[in-house]
Amino acid sequence: MGSEWVSKPLGELIVLQRGHDLPAQNRKEGSVPIMGSSGLTGYHSVAKILGPGVVIGRSGNSMGEVSFSAKDYWPLNTCLYVTDFKGNDPLYIYYFLQTIDFDQFNSGSAQKSLNRNAVYPYEVLFTQNKFEQKLIGKVLANLDNKIQLNRQTNQTLEQMAQALFKSWFVDFDPVIDNALAAGNPIPPALATRAESRKSLHGSADNTPQLPEHIRALFPERFTHHPDRGWIPEGWEVNPIGKVIDNVGGGTPKTKEGTFWIGGTHPFCTPKDMSSLTSKTLLETERHLTEAGVAKISSGQLPQGTVLMSSRAPIGYLAITDVPVSVNQGIIAMKPNELFSSEYILSWAEASMEEVVSRANGSTFLEISKKNFREIPFLIPSADVLKQFDAIAKPYFQRITSIQKDVDQLTKLRDTLLPKLISGELRLPNTHQPEPDTKKKDSHETHGY
Repeated sequence: MGSEWVSKPLGELIVLQRGHDLPAQNRKEGSVPIMGSSGLTGYHSVAKILGPGVVIGRSGNSMGEVSFSAKDYWPLNTCLYVTDFKGNDPLYIYYFLQTIDFDQFNSGSAQKSLNRNAVYPYEVLFTQNKFEQKLIGKVLANLDNKIQLNRQTNQTLEQMAQALFKSWFVDFDPVIDNALAAGNPIPPALATRAESRKSLHGSADNTPQLPEHIRALFPERFTHHPDRGWIPEGWEVNPIGKVIDNVGGGTPKTKEGTFWIGGTHPFCTPKDMSSLTSKTLLETERHLTEAGVAKISSGQLPQGTVLMSSRAPIGYLAITDVPVSVNQGIIAMKPNELFSSEYILSWAEASMEEVVSRANGSTFLEISKKNFREIPFLIPSADVLKQFDAIAKPYFQRITSIQKDVDQLTKLRDTLLPKLISGELRLPNTHQPEPDTKKKDSHETHGY
C-alpha cells in the first residue's frame, strides 16, 4: 500500500471529548444542529462547537453510531465529539470511524457506554495522504448526498399522494365545492372546511381547481352514516373486513433448518418495515424455504399487498414489491379489482388514529385482526376510485423506481466504504499536490 498507509493508535488521529448538557427548557428556536447519540435531534439558536464536526454515540442503543455536521453545532452529553482532527480531513474521519466496531469497547452493563480512553489505544490502518483523504471523503459523500436527495424526493411524492387522498376522501373537498356551487346545505361538521373552500375559490391567486370532468364524478350532497358521520351521497361504508381481504401471518420454528437454510422467499417482520425510508418493501432480512412458507397459514402474499405492523409498534406501512410471507406482527391487505394498493395504503395512513384506538394490550399495544376488520371503510364510486388511481399510481411507481436506485446506491456505498478506508481499493490521481490551504479554509465541508 505504500508508506502513506500506516498503522497507529486511534488516539493519534483524533481527540475526543464528551458532549455538553442542553436541557430542553434551555433550548431556543434556531438553525444550529443539536447532535446526540443517534445524530441530529433538533435545533438551537447557539452553537457550542465550530463545524464541520463528527460525533459518536456514547451511550444506549445508539452507542458507536457516527454522525456528521457540516455546520457549527451543539454536541449533547450523550455523545463524544472530535475536538481535534490533527490535520486529517473531517469527512474522511467521519467515514473512517464508521468502519470501527465500537461495541468491543462497551464498558456498560445494563446500558451500553463508550469511554474515549478505551478507544484511543485501538490500532487502525489509515492513509496519511491528506489529498487522498479528501478524495475518499468526497466520493462517499457524493453517494450519500444522492441517496439523501432521492429519499427527500420520495417523501415529497408520498406527501402529494396522501394530500390527494385526504382532500378527496377525508375532507371531501370536491363534494363541498359541488354542494356550494349547487347551493346545497353543508353539514355543520363540515362548515369550517366549507368556509375555507369559499375563501380559496374567492382568492385572486389563481389557485388551480379540479378539472370539470373530474369534479363531475363527485356528488353534490352529503348524507349521514351512523358509523362514519357525514359522507358524500351515494357512497357507502362497510367494515373493512367485508371489503378487503386481510390476513395475518406466523413464524415457522426458527430452530428448524428445513424452514430457513437456503431459503429464497422473503419473510417480512415489523423490523423490516421499521428500517424502510419509503413505503415500498423491496427486500427482507430473512428468507424462507418452500417448507417454511407452507408452515404459514397465509402462505406467500402477492406483489402489491399492503402490509401494516399490528404491534410493537402499530402503524408501519408498506406496499410489497415482491411476493412475501409475513409474521404474526403484521396485518396484510390484498388489493382487488375495485380497491388498489395505493388506495388501501392511503386509507390506512389516514385512518391510523382509528386503528390505534381499537388496539389493546398490557405489555404493548396490539390490534387484533378481529378488531381491525370491524373498522368502517369508506367506499366511493368506482369512477372516483379509478380517477384517484390514475393520479396516485404514477406517484407510487416513481417512488418504487427511486427506492430501487437508493438501494443500489446504498449497496455501492457500503461496498466502497471499507475498501476505500482500508486501502484495498485506491482512487486514481491520489498523488497530486496538496491544494493551497492558504487561500482556503482547511475545514471546508466538501459540499456535504
